[in-house]
Amino acid sequence: MKEKLSGRVFKKITPRYELTWYLKWISSIFILCGMALISAGGYPLLQLSVSLIGVIGWGVVGMIWHDRALIFINSIAVFIYTTGILKFLITSGV
Repeated sequence: MKEKLSGRVFKKITPRYELTWYLKWISSIFILCGMALISAGGYPLLQLSVSLIGVIGWGVVGMIWHDRALIFINSIAVFIYTTGILKFLITSGV
């Protein structure tokens, strides 16, 4: 079976060096920074805001690509992070 597959060539279908390419990488960096902030502790509003920017970016990529899975997961993430930000703002009295 492995011998049969070895002759196949797979090409990437992800667009490269266009709007979605830059957006997905920038959004991924924001999500990773949000994770690092959560791991470090403290600054809950910053953690939520940075992560929110990342998932909004990936949501836009999902819409451009017409990818329902990306749209679905990132729409829910936007709702969760927005709810967390609102809860923080309400409870902290800011």
